Amino acid sequence: MNTIIKTSSEEAFQQAGDILKNGGIVAFPTDTVYGLGAVFSNTEAVLKVFEAKGRDEGKPLSVLVSDISQVEQLAAEIPEKATRLMKAFWPGALTIILRKKENVPDVVTAGKDTIGIRMPDLPDAVEVIRNAESPLAAPSANEAGKRSSVTAEDVKEDLFGKIDMIVDGGACPVGVSSTIVDLTGPEPIILREGVITKTMIDET
Repeated sequence: MNTIIKTSSEEAFQQAGDILKNGGIVAFPTDTVYGLGAVFSNTEAVLKVFEAKGRDEGKPLSVLVSDISQVEQLAAEIPEKATRLMKAFWPGALTIILRKKENVPDVVTAGKDTIGIRMPDLPDAVEVIRNAESPLAAPSANEAGKRSSVTAEDVKEDLFGKIDMIVDGGACPVGVSSTIVDLTGPEPIILREGVITKTMIDET
């Protein structure tokens, strides 16, 4: 496979969107690390992500959105606490786990009835998702078990020739993974703490 590499620009975002809409997979920068995206509802495209990464299909993928309104495409219910956290910390390094809608393929969630959703705080990422006209299933853009990619060179080292395109937006500003909070029960549960702390979530 010939992997296209283009520096972030409106042309690059449009090309990435076209590739994604046609079932391809694209690596792009987010505020935390580079993500490897596929349209969430396209099972074949999502499977390409697992194949490129060498990732176990038993591990769920998080989904990135370009706008809070897209959560309604993914979540069966949106608790009040989730709405408060989205308004407080999105766009940002917070992944929120909610009950999924039936239209979300099992391959995205590893057969679970929950889904992790995040809105990245980086215009490049938002533009790629917006041009794809869909939320994107997007784990980190690296080989499974290796360090996360924080530059396009990292992505190229791991995935060149295995994916359709890399959008080169330079180094990711945060460089660490997001905080993950499960909101499917009566109380929020922090599954992974990142730059957004448990105290910040509890106080929201």
